[in-house]
Amino acid sequence: MALTGIQILKMLPKKNCGECGIPTCLAFAMKVAAGQAEIETCPYVSEEAKATIGEASAPPIRTISIGSGDAKFVSGGETCLFRHEKRFEHATGIAILMKADEDEASIDGKIVRFNAMEYERVGVYMRANLVALQDTGDGAAFTALTEKVIAKLPKAAVILMSENTENLKEAAAACGDRTPLLYGATGDNLDAFAALGKEINAPVGVKGSNLDDLVELATKLVDAGVKEMVIDTGARTMRGCFEDNIVARRSAIKEKFKPLGFPTITFPCEMTDDLMMEAMISSVLMAKYAGIVVLSDIQGDVLFPLLLEQLNLYTDPQRPMVVQEDIYPISGPDENSPVLITCNFSLTYFIVSGEIEGSKVPSWLLIKDTEGLSVLTAWAAGKFGADLIAAFVNKSGICDKVKHRELIIPGYLATIKGELEEELPDWTIIIGPREAGHLPAFLKEWKPTA
Repeated sequence: MALTGIQILKMLPKKNCGECGIPTCLAFAMKVAAGQAEIETCPYVSEEAKATIGEASAPPIRTISIGSGDAKFVSGGETCLFRHEKRFEHATGIAILMKADEDEASIDGKIVRFNAMEYERVGVYMRANLVALQDTGDGAAFTALTEKVIAKLPKAAVILMSENTENLKEAAAACGDRTPLLYGATGDNLDAFAALGKEINAPVGVKGSNLDDLVELATKLVDAGVKEMVIDTGARTMRGCFEDNIVARRSAIKEKFKPLGFPTITFPCEMTDDLMMEAMISSVLMAKYAGIVVLSDIQGDVLFPLLLEQLNLYTDPQRPMVVQEDIYPISGPDENSPVLITCNFSLTYFIVSGEIEGSKVPSWLLIKDTEGLSVLTAWAAGKFGADLIAAFVNKSGICDKVKHRELIIPGYLATIKGELEEELPDWTIIIGPREAGHLPAFLKEWKPTA
């Protein structure tokens, strides 16, 4: 049962030192109770209290971590069934499968595609983030494949798949500090998996023959002291996996059923021989709680739609999507190119930048941080006024990039033209069109004054 802020406060040292980044212990306790702060950030709390509070305040779906640095992947931490209730915490991991006995050319191709396929959208860089390495019985080949992947895929978290714990141990050693997920625990090798997981401090992937069997195995692993786990119900059809994922999430969230309170791993690669169908199955499972989906391969037309779905599902609905405040050069502008300014609401940015690109007029686009509000809303909220725009223009460095001093503002901000001229006396303020669709014609007619 979750602890209240007052119950947590009683276990804190009550120093009010502020070293956790929060002024008082009471405020810190309230944030821990609300899930907005981690108890580990208090440098003086006892280990006993840390364990008690951490256990009580853990989310229904436990958080697990694989890898480190650029290759770190985090899953779990979920607290709700539907995104609009709060938000989903960690996006579904997309893994590519490589087998120890697979043709070397095939492995090399997958490595090249994994490294090459990275996309940027709304300031977010998206890519596949895991590699699932499958043992086929030859421990030496399995370890060699692991070493190759570790060397050539610096941004990939690793899933080691084998029912042989000796082979797993050798391959895990090749991972170095990039802690892998050890997948393959069943009723036949459960004790050996639990021992290995605790020995190398790695999460364990457990596979049941069905949901009931999985509950029994997960319970035994928890009793054996395994804290981080990924669960697989054993379903290898889309419907079966879909239904099991829902049962597991509902049981963990609604009933606080701990044996199913872990991220799930699913294998579309074992449900069909068609890569496009794998993507279709993955899209369904991502929408219904899959922590990781494993594909047999990736290519652009398969990966990109899944990444966009991932972005849509795991964007916090309570926060608007934004782009970073900065100067954005479009189409290679120079010192005589026009300067435009708008807000950092991502939809506004993409519409405006798209129209500028379409105009073929090289331009400088200033993006002002308005906390994700659109132009008129930001102006009405006092976040896109003349004083704030002027301060941003002066500090942005745009003066060093252009000879002229003309700033094009959105047509909807025409009323602040006079105020902005007072705030920026060296600049001429030009009122641009109200609609982004009129920008191409406007920019083609624009000429800097002497």
